[in-house]
Amino acid sequence: MATMLRDEILVRSESVVARVVAGETLIVPVRAKVGDLASIYSFNGTGTLIWKLLASPKSVADLAMAVAQEYEVDPAQAECDVTSFVNEMKAVGLVEVPSPVAMAGD
Repeated sequence: MATMLRDEILVRSESVVARVVAGETLIVPVRAKVGDLASIYSFNGTGTLIWKLLASPKSVADLAMAVAQEYEVDPAQAECDVTSFVNEMKAVGLVEVPSPVAMAGD
């Protein structure tokens, strides 16, 4: 199971709005075309790095490698921490598995 999550490709949810304010990334879920101000999320520097990387599809392994390099931490610890963070983001709908794109001729 850990390998499946490690290789799972994720991307930012399209149902959120994000802004960087005073060095922190603030995320507001959008429900029924209205920002859910009761559910604002704030990311520190590490969370902001992960959020920026998820502008395009990335695996947990890719995210963990970037965190390990950026903060010069043990890759295994980075993977554990990133996995936990990504699981939390998935649980509240901030990230998702991207839909497959139909290929020309399909």
